[in-house]
This record gives sequence, structure tokens and C-alpha cells, in this order.
Amino acid sequence: MKVVRFQDLDCWKASRELVVLVFTACRHGELTKDFETRSQLRRAATSAMNNIAEGFARFSTKDSIKFYDIAQSSAAEVESMTYILSDLQYLPHETIAMIATKALETKNRTLGLIRYLRRRDTGTRGDKSA
Repeated sequence: MKVVRFQDLDCWKASRELVVLVFTACRHGELTKDFETRSQLRRAATSAMNNIAEGFARFSTKDSIKFYDIAQSSAAEVESMTYILSDLQYLPHETIAMIATKALETKNRTLGLIRYLRRRDTGTRGDKSA
């Protein structure tokens, strides 16, 4: 499938699902009472999604990769925050696991896009250090 819009990117689709999971979870449990943690979690999830869209809109691969890198970092932030949610027992384990899994998927798909773009621009098929 040819990618012609950011909505076609698998990493963006995963990030959109992550945002839905996070925003839905923020309406339940002890998390509703912790404004700062709830806000940071929502901002990190939306940052992943929005930076993928912004990266797609850039004209140079270098600029695109910069935004994709921010997106994967934001997904990693959400993944890290699931430990806070778990340690403080803010949400059911199953909900936290779903968020962590989707955050990891978003991060990995975005990293895959970055690797693809770097290989495409350098004309290599693998690790240059080998």
C-alpha cells in the first residue's frame, strides 16, 4: 500500500489507538484524582500521534526523522508511565498492560519507519558497521 497521507502510516494508526486507550483510562480509577499524572500521560500520548503527523508533513527526510524520533520518545514516555500507574495501583492491571503494549507497538513501528527512511536515503540495506 502506498502511503500518501499521514493517516496511512501504521505508526500513526497505532498512536491513534494509544491516544484512545489513554484518554479512556484517564476517566477511571485513581488516575482521575491525580491531575498532573493524568495530564502528563495524555500529553505524551498525543505528542506521539501529533509528531508523526508533523514529521510526515516535513519536506526533508532529516526533518521528518527528527519529528518521528520525538514521537517514538513520547511513546516510550507513555510506556514508562505505565509503571507509575501500576506501582500506585491507579488502574486495573489489564488496562495498564494494554496501554504499555500499544505504547511499545507505537514506538517500534515509528522506529521501523525511521530505519526505513535512513536506509532509503543512504541506499544501504543493512547495518553499515558490518
